[in-house]
Amino acid sequence: MTEASSASAASPLAERTRRVEAGAPVVAVAFLKDTAAFVLGEEAVLLVREQGEQQRVAMYGGGILCAACDGTRIVTGGDDGRVMALDASGKASLVAADDKRRWIDQVALHRDGTVAWSAGKEAFVLPRKGEARRLAVPSTVGGLAFAPKGLRLAIAHYDGVTLWFPNAQAEPERLDWKGSHVAVSFSPDGRFLVTAMQEPALHGWRVVDGKHMRMTGYAVKVRSTDWSVDGAALATSGADQLVVWPFGGKDGPMGKEPRLLAPVQALVTTVACHPKEAVVAAGYDNGMALLIRLEDGAEILAKAPGGGAMTALAWNKSGSRLAFGTEDGEAGVIAL
Repeated sequence: MTEASSASAASPLAERTRRVEAGAPVVAVAFLKDTAAFVLGEEAVLLVREQGEQQRVAMYGGGILCAACDGTRIVTGGDDGRVMALDASGKASLVAADDKRRWIDQVALHRDGTVAWSAGKEAFVLPRKGEARRLAVPSTVGGLAFAPKGLRLAIAHYDGVTLWFPNAQAEPERLDWKGSHVAVSFSPDGRFLVTAMQEPALHGWRVVDGKHMRMTGYAVKVRSTDWSVDGAALATSGADQLVVWPFGGKDGPMGKEPRLLAPVQALVTTVACHPKEAVVAAGYDNGMALLIRLEDGAEILAKAPGGGAMTALAWNKSGSRLAFGTEDGEAGVIAL
């Protein structure tokens, strides 16, 4: 256990933290240029601009279930069947509405502005110009992710992942592995695909040949993962320390052990890799947040323990600011 796990610890960054009263659980956070966007569990997104000005934008009449951001706009899905977009100015717009008013369980954004979302057992893709396309998969969609190159969408579901080129006539490909897959992401170079399982484990494939890689040993289900800026490491939640899997070689983590950093008497609940440096922000279920350097495991206390579990972390594009949010509505922006 490190000193940072002590409930009496004081954060050295406390004086650089602008506190935000979100007023509701924070389910996601992202930066729209220099504006921090706190996605709340009910109805609204709270925008906090660089100088501290706040704007609460009503988006839904009920719950917000998911969010994705490309740095310019944030796209959300609600329990009323609507997909909404919000920009840094606070302008909200309707992207799509499900014809059956099903919950929008997952959303994803491509770098060219294409939006993907899911409702039930169907995934949808809407390009910047043109009509939406849909694809049925074997079970309820557990996660969506665009490949870093080309317009290819990974759709996680029960017993594996479907890889779909929405603009192609070819049949989608399948990567199979028994069990429920509840999140998915591509490595930054597109060579690997990793899912989080309903059980306490990750599963991965080498995309070129479908080679499997199983990553186990977690205490609880992995709810948060993020890739290091160079793509050589995958940081994950799910244990009482930061778990970092190596992906630098051609075989990724196959036959290798993860690095275990920043052990504390609390579970890691959310992670966010710095956009320029080999540093990970890790949030814990005791309300604490640490900055952890991958090179040597050195730690800086970003937020002292206390309050609800950390549910969201995000860096701005330059890595000079870190936003956080918790399940009990505590939030803030740290200037680094």
